[in-house]
Amino acid sequence: MAGKSKAKTVYVCTQCGCEAPKWQGKCPDCGSWNSFVEETRVTGGSAAKSAAAERRAAPAKVRPLAEVSADESVRYRTGMKELDRVLGGGIVPGAAILVCGDPGIGKSTVLLQMCRTIQPGLRVLYVSGEESMRQVKLRANRLRVAGENVLLTSSTDAEEIYETVLAEKPDVVVVDSIQTISLSAITSSAGSVTQVRECTQLLINACKGSEIPLFIVGHVNKDGGIAGPKVLEHMVDTVLYFEGDRNLSYRILRAIKNRFGSTNEIGVFEMSGGGLLEVENPSEALLSGRPTDVSGTCITCMMEGTRPILVEVQALIAKTSFGNPRRVPTGFDFNRTALLIAVLEKRGGYFMGNLDVFINAAGGMRIDDPGADLAVALCMVSNLLDKPVDSKLLALGEIGLAGEVRPVGLAQQRVGEAYRLGFTTFILPKSSLRTIDQGQYPGAVFHGVSSIGEAFTGLRMGRR
Repeated sequence: MAGKSKAKTVYVCTQCGCEAPKWQGKCPDCGSWNSFVEETRVTGGSAAKSAAAERRAAPAKVRPLAEVSADESVRYRTGMKELDRVLGGGIVPGAAILVCGDPGIGKSTVLLQMCRTIQPGLRVLYVSGEESMRQVKLRANRLRVAGENVLLTSSTDAEEIYETVLAEKPDVVVVDSIQTISLSAITSSAGSVTQVRECTQLLINACKGSEIPLFIVGHVNKDGGIAGPKVLEHMVDTVLYFEGDRNLSYRILRAIKNRFGSTNEIGVFEMSGGGLLEVENPSEALLSGRPTDVSGTCITCMMEGTRPILVEVQALIAKTSFGNPRRVPTGFDFNRTALLIAVLEKRGGYFMGNLDVFINAAGGMRIDDPGADLAVALCMVSNLLDKPVDSKLLALGEIGLAGEVRPVGLAQQRVGEAYRLGFTTFILPKSSLRTIDQGQYPGAVFHGVSSIGEAFTGLRMGRR
């Protein structure tokens, strides 16, 4: 029949949204393997095509750029300094924010807790697709969320949520989670590529026109990436990622995309029975309980945006029980570890070819700053020689392939943070030492080094 709708099966890549008539092992567009999933589409007949062809949209409204308001001061304060820091100073009206992380990491907790601390007078619409309203209420009681300005609904219908937003006109919308929301016009199940993409677009359209901030909770897959199509990250304005070991109390909130602020800032939280507690001084918290007078530990300072954070680096070197020695870094790049071992063998004379090397960044931190190279090298040599590094010593510097110690950025801020916490001995690159006013740090001892040999000589660590 001419007007009869037809069901069509297509295969869609979960990474880039590429469509194919049959399943393929490798996506021809983005090159991802095993990323195609089956979806069923309902297409209309000739009557539907004729109606669509006759319909014409009205012209969009335009305004001169000079008349468009862009006041940076118009931001909603969440009441949580760590969250505001990551967002770039607060919530921008009309922003679409995707919050991702492993199950149980604290995504729903931080957003429900935000409903309690957000600036007074703002009404929050909390849409729960995973829990009933009673379950959300029990969690809200545990987090001490009063709820006078919180509107709660439990729905998985995207059209229903769309109409609710237009009818209630809240100041902030929270959707938990996007993988449970579906459109009735799409035959595929909730959480599929098409459902996630279309539901997200519908909710963004509902909030953008009224400049309502939208928080969307997203799941992650087994590889740690954001579940759903890759285009989902391009549709939103900000992508926040919760990371940390669920067995540890500390959580790190990191922005991997932010159109309204820096992506270098992080927020540090501590999970407790009453919810997430802000850690305003993460350096002091991460260094509490660290061992002293033990070989294989050293302190370094990495920069996360404008925030200096002191991290304890640990190394353990032991005789291997296998044919090939193992290199096992935790919180540190594997290739960087292999590079430093090669430099220590070639330029420093410390042979580790038959030894297992284990590197660990304490507290579940992840070190991406090359300025931590010198501290990692000191840890390995310290444990190899079984000579402890001074507990009040801070090491900074990037190590090159020639064994040189290269300068690091923002050395003044790093030294200032360490000095405030009681560190008195500093090993820095000579070029970075010139940028520091040593008169501001009475009692501190500074060692400027240009190679790893000078760094180890200063610690009385000669060759074996």
